Amino acid sequence: MQSTSTSRQATPALIQSELQRFFGYSNLRSPQAEIVECLLQQHDALIVLPTGAGKSVCFQLPALMQPGLMLVVSPLVALMENQVQELRQRNLPAALLHSELPKNQYRRTLWAVEQQQLRLLYLSPETLLSANVWRVLCQPNLTIQAIVLDEAHCLTQWGETFRPDYCRLGAVRRSLLQHKPNHPAIAVAAFTATADTQTQQTIQHSLQLEQPRVFRLNPHRANLDLTVQTVWTPHQRRQRLLKFLQAWSEQVGLVYVRTRRASEELATWLTQQGYETAAYHAGLSPNERRVIEQGWLNGRLQFVVCTNAFGMGINQASCRWIVHFQAPVLLSEYVQEVGRAGRDGNPAAALMLVSERTGWLDPDDRQRWRYFEAQSQKQVRAAKMLIPKLPRQGDVMTVSRQFPEGAIALSLLHSQGCLEWEDPFRYIITGRSPSKLVHSNIQAASAMKQYLNTRRCRWQFLLSAFGFEAEANQFRCGHCDNCGPSSLRSRTALNRPMNPD
Repeated sequence: MQSTSTSRQATPALIQSELQRFFGYSNLRSPQAEIVECLLQQHDALIVLPTGAGKSVCFQLPALMQPGLMLVVSPLVALMENQVQELRQRNLPAALLHSELPKNQYRRTLWAVEQQQLRLLYLSPETLLSANVWRVLCQPNLTIQAIVLDEAHCLTQWGETFRPDYCRLGAVRRSLLQHKPNHPAIAVAAFTATADTQTQQTIQHSLQLEQPRVFRLNPHRANLDLTVQTVWTPHQRRQRLLKFLQAWSEQVGLVYVRTRRASEELATWLTQQGYETAAYHAGLSPNERRVIEQGWLNGRLQFVVCTNAFGMGINQASCRWIVHFQAPVLLSEYVQEVGRAGRDGNPAAALMLVSERTGWLDPDDRQRWRYFEAQSQKQVRAAKMLIPKLPRQGDVMTVSRQFPEGAIALSLLHSQGCLEWEDPFRYIITGRSPSKLVHSNIQAASAMKQYLNTRRCRWQFLLSAFGFEAEANQFRCGHCDNCGPSSLRSRTALNRPMNPD
């Protein structure tokens, strides 16, 4: 596919023309047009836009309008599959790489990259930094126009311990350019729907963004009612869900849980109650995931019982409701997931069911939070014990082979500002190990608990939590359970006090 323009030729009229040609859209909303222009001009950028604001087209359009390859680093296979499928349906030159691909397809995609037949390549941090892929990307004649980190909040949410390869992404641009004499600039852009002020700073620092242009829209959705309902027993939790489903029987939605096991158990129980649904989680095969996604998108399934593996990048404009059968640990997860509802601007509702504080009759939420904190603290303790044994400089592969938790230890040192990456594989410990390592997610989890118990306007709380203090000042949405009458509470009688069974 031939490029239609360069960044110097990208006038607003041409951008609109190419938008229509590639995607069939007549115009871009603000700040989409500004973001597209920013990337066409090869500037770094940090973009924080709420779900449904059209982030994907902001980097897909520049990729198609310029020569070279755009690398889109994405956290979930399902997310990559959905975006690439939509692009291919439009006959646009995009592909993905991940460990689940058949070997022959993997090889064909790498060959297409070498032959510069693609404009967009979706891949995970782990795949990007794998030996075969990295060798191809470093070829001197391969032009790379930009690196995009999609769902960039995952860098802070998962990067310290769960997926430590995220912490190495900041060295990718510099290292690629070292292999490519006379290569033009490579822009780096981070896209997310949920990033508070601290997360934004972490993303900028970790990705080594150079004077980035920052685009932010606050997350408030005037059409989305937020309600948190306390339940006392597991039975009451299930009955509350059934009552909600009965009230919304004609509308499409999603039921979120936190584990694979919970999704399967709840989906089985709901099937027994007469609902046609399915469990969706990362343990399913790509074909199984695709069947469930299509069943939900085409209306065969009214709702899906899912973990956070479902949602990012799956667009269903008519999704009217979200139920959190189990509360997420992190506020960023919550905002991502409720954002799946009401993307068409019409009224939508989000209900979260949470155990009462003591957890006496329903300890599920408390146990899950305690497990999360215990696991996080365990990883930090293991890393702290390991750090004195690490070489002051070395490569991550050697360290990982020698120490099972070596990559996590390096990631935690990096997050504390005590380690620098010479390239994505070699590190230097630049400072003394901090006396107290802190897992950022432990601190982040406290915000979720505050949200559950707040008496403030829920949207005001979220605006403040995500750094929109000016907008939060004196704000009242008028349609959450703390602010006033809402369609959710009137339809499901959630304003009634709950008592134990």
